Amino acid sequence: MDKPGKPTAVDGYIAAASKEAQARLREMRQCLREAAPGAEEGLKWGKPAFTLGTVLFVYSAHRQHISLHPAPEAVEHFAAELERYQTSGNTIQFPLAQPLPLALIRRIADFRVRAVVEDGAGWK
Repeated sequence: MDKPGKPTAVDGYIAAASKEAQARLREMRQCLREAAPGAEEGLKWGKPAFTLGTVLFVYSAHRQHISLHPAPEAVEHFAAELERYQTSGNTIQFPLAQPLPLALIRRIADFRVRAVVEDGAGWK
């Protein structure tokens, strides 16, 4: 269990987020967990992350959005499908006021897992 202050585990990170963000974080977590069932879950840079020898993806809550950080190659690969979202380098922002595009997030996660497992891709 996390102590007051900075979360030390994913559950604590989610519990510390706004109610609206908590629901989105749980959805994101489940989607990413299904894409990478063998990955380890923990915090990286104070944010929830999944790792499999290297960082697969990181996600985080913000005032107006949920961010997914799947590595720049994944953002580039899905650029056409991500046009309606704010992106930069390694980051995709999904507005809190809209449902998460879980099918798209799953495809991005699957792409990243394949890149790491089959091609030995690293983080950044």
